[in-house]
Amino acid sequence: MSFAPEVLLEQALSLSPADRAKLASGLLASLDENQADEDEVERLWSTETKRRMAQLASGEARAFTRDEVREGLAALRAERSA
Repeated sequence: MSFAPEVLLEQALSLSPADRAKLASGLLASLDENQADEDEVERLWSTETKRRMAQLASGEARAFTRDEVREGLAALRAERSA
């Protein structure tokens, strides 16, 4: 079996799209030495979600509607162009 990159690429391209995606994900992850495992990422997102929900519940933060965001952006643009 040959491990030349060109040969491996040719073989990889013969895989199904789902298998190519899995292979690509694994290769990209291998390039990042600080890559956290999936369980750690899930734990971190869970912690962050709980923190944000607590901020919303306490009133420390609030959610904005799409219309509110658009109005705010329009106001900022108007200020900058004035």
